[in-house]
Amino acid sequence: MIRERAYPVEPWHVRETQLDVDVLAQSESVFALSNGHVGLRGNLDEGEPHGLPGTYLNSFYELRPLPYAEAGFGFPESGQTIVNVTNGKLIRLLVDDEPLDVRYGELLAHERVLDLRAGTLHRTLHWRSPAGREVRVHSTRLVSFRQRSVAAIRYEVEVADDRPLRLIIQSELVANEALPPQSRDPRVAAVLESPLQAEEELTTSDGGLLLHRTKVSGLRVAAAMGHEVDSASRTTIESEGYEDWVRTTVGCVLEPGQRLSVVKYLTYGWSSRRSLPALRDQVGAALAAAKLDGWGGLVREQREYLDEFWDAADVEIDGDPEVQQAVRFGLFHVLQAGARAERRPIAAKGLTGPGYDGHAFWDTEMFVLPVLTYTHPAAVRDALFWRFSTLEQAHERARTLNLAGAAFPWRTIEGPESSGYWPAGTAAFHIAAGIADALRRYVLISGDQQLEREIGLTLLVETARLWRSLGHHDRNGQFHIDGVTGPDEYTAVKNDNIYTNLMAQRNLRAAAEVAMRYRDEAFHLGVTDEEAAAWRDAAAAMHIPYDDEIDVHQQVEGFTRLQEWDFAHTPQDKYPLLLHYPYFDLYRKQVVKQADLVLAMHWRGDAFTDEEKLRNFLYYERRTVRDSSLSACTQSVLSAEVGYLELAHSYLREAALMDLHDLNENTRDGVHMASLAGAWIALVAGFGGLRDHDGVPSFAPRLPSRIGRLAFSLQCKGIRLRVTVRPHETTYVLHHHTDPDATMEVRHHGESVQVTAAEPVTLPIPPPPENLPPVEQPPGRAPLLRLPEHLP
Repeated sequence: MIRERAYPVEPWHVRETQLDVDVLAQSESVFALSNGHVGLRGNLDEGEPHGLPGTYLNSFYELRPLPYAEAGFGFPESGQTIVNVTNGKLIRLLVDDEPLDVRYGELLAHERVLDLRAGTLHRTLHWRSPAGREVRVHSTRLVSFRQRSVAAIRYEVEVADDRPLRLIIQSELVANEALPPQSRDPRVAAVLESPLQAEEELTTSDGGLLLHRTKVSGLRVAAAMGHEVDSASRTTIESEGYEDWVRTTVGCVLEPGQRLSVVKYLTYGWSSRRSLPALRDQVGAALAAAKLDGWGGLVREQREYLDEFWDAADVEIDGDPEVQQAVRFGLFHVLQAGARAERRPIAAKGLTGPGYDGHAFWDTEMFVLPVLTYTHPAAVRDALFWRFSTLEQAHERARTLNLAGAAFPWRTIEGPESSGYWPAGTAAFHIAAGIADALRRYVLISGDQQLEREIGLTLLVETARLWRSLGHHDRNGQFHIDGVTGPDEYTAVKNDNIYTNLMAQRNLRAAAEVAMRYRDEAFHLGVTDEEAAAWRDAAAAMHIPYDDEIDVHQQVEGFTRLQEWDFAHTPQDKYPLLLHYPYFDLYRKQVVKQADLVLAMHWRGDAFTDEEKLRNFLYYERRTVRDSSLSACTQSVLSAEVGYLELAHSYLREAALMDLHDLNENTRDGVHMASLAGAWIALVAGFGGLRDHDGVPSFAPRLPSRIGRLAFSLQCKGIRLRVTVRPHETTYVLHHHTDPDATMEVRHHGESVQVTAAEPVTLPIPPPPENLPPVEQPPGRAPLLRLPEHLP
């Protein structure tokens, strides 16, 4: 079902003009604020009503047993679930003796605005109590990018009628909030009942502090709050505290037209090692720093941070204002997920909701990190250090599986495998090649050889060792990787998945090359010339399945001979298929959950000819149902590359508007971080044609008929390149560069070009291919969002 657009189209804001309590959970995800360390869902200030309360700290989790009907050797025994930590968003208001609750009295006006340039969530409401008293409330919330542990809320109340009014504000910290019951959907989170044990409670004249510890994982969390009160009338302020809650109460009587303003500062910290006093002092110091800068300072720092980000990352589109809004919304959430993660994971939902238990998947390396590599590379560096920090657990997992090297987890928070379903988890070894590729791209684009030497060599060596032990040479010398699951989870535990094989091939070659470049360091890792040669031999002999009868590559060996899925008799209400059909049936049919071989043609496009790409695209387009939000952006990229520009535009819209339109009807559990990153990928890699196979940015831009201009910036080795694509020409210029002698090599439709800081380079765009064959999707599975007729 395609829902009506909930938010007006504005270039720099996401605005909700009225409150709909039936979709509160979705809006809470959309309006979530985070900096990669602290995440606050967009719950209403007063806490109720809510769809799903949520306050998260990156990597703060609880352990839970993974149930099996029949366990087997090597099955993970426990899973990790992100914890809803102490809620500091709560600010309740009593108007005379009536609590402000939007379900009672009359809500005369209500608006929320996510400001993508200011990094704030602003809320205004006009409410008439059941007793007839009226107030206007203005609240602004932020999670600081500059001060990692800090969030703040400015809450203002104004009398809106003609009589004096007594107001009581109750600002709280609350732990162990009740959560809605667990869904049957395997993509949502387990529900933990009261996961936090109280350790300490403190109150001060203007706030307080709570310290808790998880019952099994043994992680300690501290949350503190302090307040500044401003009013023309006399006010009282007092605090009280108990095990799971601390409350600061502010009271006053306002005359008509007067305002009461309260600024609430929140600080969070957690640790698995630090003592209670150390953690208590940490959040206390962060609170003092926030108060030192004050509300105005936090707001100013937030805008300065985002001004710098947008100058480097903004994408401009003429012709589709919905996508213009959506790509900025997506970039904002991607930044929020990674900006201050600081050697912690970037989860599939960021810190916007509990979906997938807060786990990080391969999505991080193959969708989110490519975007951040070109727009905010410092976050990529931290994400790679996080993967490196889990290396010992990956070694242990490989040993359990009788493999060499490192077997990184399919889904995790801290490092151990947390998937209880091994065909989609353990067997999805391609995550190792994704980590290697993210590393390769980051080093090539950033020039960060220190990271390559410090951790990159080790990651490449250990993943190469995994492939060499996982695969084997057959009697004819070809190298096979058998019994694995590629990105398409409807085709599991098969031989020679092309995506896996091609990404592993690049991984093996990169490891051999880097090991030769850093011979001394490689020697200490035990790498010999013979081992590096074995990696190169395996890469050269990698088997790539191909069906000579119909001239297409096979997603896995034998895929094109499998029975076809009966799409014509599959009702639309039976999608996604994984919720309505047994995996046994899916695994033995030609049905594709998400781009797999098509994804290989994006990231390993250097391994296919143009003719092969077109034939493969047409074949797999007819079999791909897009039961994953990861698919649309990749299908957009390849649609654009092979010449179906209007189809690419429709897939772009689906990826970009996934959460603003709640297309999969599960935004309530958190935004789809990879799909939001996919909007940038579809524009820059699709219509901009960006590829980076060898470290030289290559572009093959072409625009669909409804987009009149596309402009974007990329950071490459300290130089910022600005690319502007119009229907018949593309302009390249070095943007904001002070060195007049700076140059950058790029390729434009295969032609090498030197771009200088002195003047722009403008080149013509060759015409697209003509007389293309018709393209089809499975019945009812065409892109969800076609172009509106009213767009120019």
